[in-house]
Order: sequence, then C-alpha cells, then structure tokens
Amino acid sequence: MSVDLATVKRVAHLARIAVTDEDAARMEGELNVILGFVEQLSEVDVEGIEPMTSVTPMAMRKRTDAVTDGSKAEDIVANAPETTDNFFLVPKVVE
Repeated sequence: MSVDLATVKRVAHLARIAVTDEDAARMEGELNVILGFVEQLSEVDVEGIEPMTSVTPMAMRKRTDAVTDGSKAEDIVANAPETTDNFFLVPKVVE
C-alpha cells in the first residue's frame, strides 16, 4: 500500500493541519516508508507468541475490586438546596 500526494493533502485537511506542497511531498515519502515497514511486519509469523505488556518482564499491579460508596456522600450533597438520606431532592416535573 502506498499513498500519493493527493492522499497526504486530504489526510492533512481532515486532521486540520496546514501543509505546504513542499511538506506534503516530503511527507508522502515518509508515509510510504512507514507503510512499507508495516507491510514487512505483517509477514512475521507470530503463531504461539504471547502478547506482551512491557519489554521487561513484570507483574501487573492490581487493586482489589471492591465496591464502596467512597465515604463522601455527605460532602457531595453538602451544597444542594434540598437533600434527604444523602440523595438530591428535585421538584417533580410533569408535562
């Protein structure tokens, strides 16, 4: 896959990036090099290879999954005009 000058200008327009004709010509070559590298990567056999989260082996730090109310209910409703049992009271609207 390769890109042409019109594609570079269209992508720049979609990204809202001002690109001169000289820059677009340079970017065309750079993007084609990048796409060529991506095509090379698709040729690599990765069957049986585990996905990595990092280039160095490490254990993921995880927190316990506990449901809490945050102990901030009183603080959240403190400035509300009307509350009851830590809930906001709002007028009933029927149309």
